[in-house]
Amino acid sequence: MTRAQLLRLGAALCAGAALPSFAQQQPGRPAMQQMTTRPIPSTKEALPVIGCGTWIGFDQRPGTDEYKGLPGVLEALFAAGGTVIDSSPMYGRSEETTGELLAAAKPRTKPFLATKVWTSGREAGIAQMEQSFARLRTKEVDLMQVHNLVDWRTHLATLRGWKEQGRVRYIGITHYTASAYGEVEAVLRAEKLDFVQINYSLDAREAEERLLPLAAERGVAVIVNMPFGGGGLLRRLRDKPLPAWAGELGCTSWAQVLLKFVLSHPAVTCTIPGTSRAEHMADNAAAGAGSFPDAAFWRREAAAIRT
Repeated sequence: MTRAQLLRLGAALCAGAALPSFAQQQPGRPAMQQMTTRPIPSTKEALPVIGCGTWIGFDQRPGTDEYKGLPGVLEALFAAGGTVIDSSPMYGRSEETTGELLAAAKPRTKPFLATKVWTSGREAGIAQMEQSFARLRTKEVDLMQVHNLVDWRTHLATLRGWKEQGRVRYIGITHYTASAYGEVEAVLRAEKLDFVQINYSLDAREAEERLLPLAAERGVAVIVNMPFGGGGLLRRLRDKPLPAWAGELGCTSWAQVLLKFVLSHPAVTCTIPGTSRAEHMADNAAAGAGSFPDAAFWRREAAAIRT
């Protein structure tokens, strides 16, 4: 076994991830690594580790050039073994766009649809969630999340009833900034949840201190939003040569390196980089295959990447 193979095997075991598997090789084509999945703690259902966020990118109207490129984004996601599509009524017409694209494409892969409730009051929350079902053109949402903890007590009470009725499969909460971590932690300790969605990236690592360990302790799946931070780090890295070890991890871009970092934490279940370009979706999805180095590796390399 080569050094690169040993690295991939050891890192996967250290990170607690499923060992990489490979698709059947087609004649004349190289073998393609399949996307890693990780179990949702509350049910052990396998979830692919790379999904697609729809903020900004899917807030497009039919007929525009931007809209015309979006079917390719979902094709690239599904082709790589991904299923998770995350949206919100806060994201303009992103839910509606997602519903339109899925209805037109009729994908053989069942998407894992995640969206959110983002309003105050029980009746307003119910009306907004019903609207999301209609926009997504579905009778069942896989994951409904309370967006940025807005009126979370009210909405979680509704969602528990909807979960019992089979309208939603999983429930959770979200936030996107470290300033809210105290409240996120309090809700995680007080409530029984399936998912928490938070920001985490190489240049925003506060979640490592308490939230990620707490989610693991409580058996809550973690979806990471903003895996590239605010985007500044990725922009700074684009013209910088990839380190030699990137190839050993199977990385061919800085985006893949940054996603590998996020997925290296054993508490992380999935990450949802947003994009409106098929080639970026394919590039992002490739980070979900292969190895995920352990914390010791990133302690050695992270400082050099950030500078």
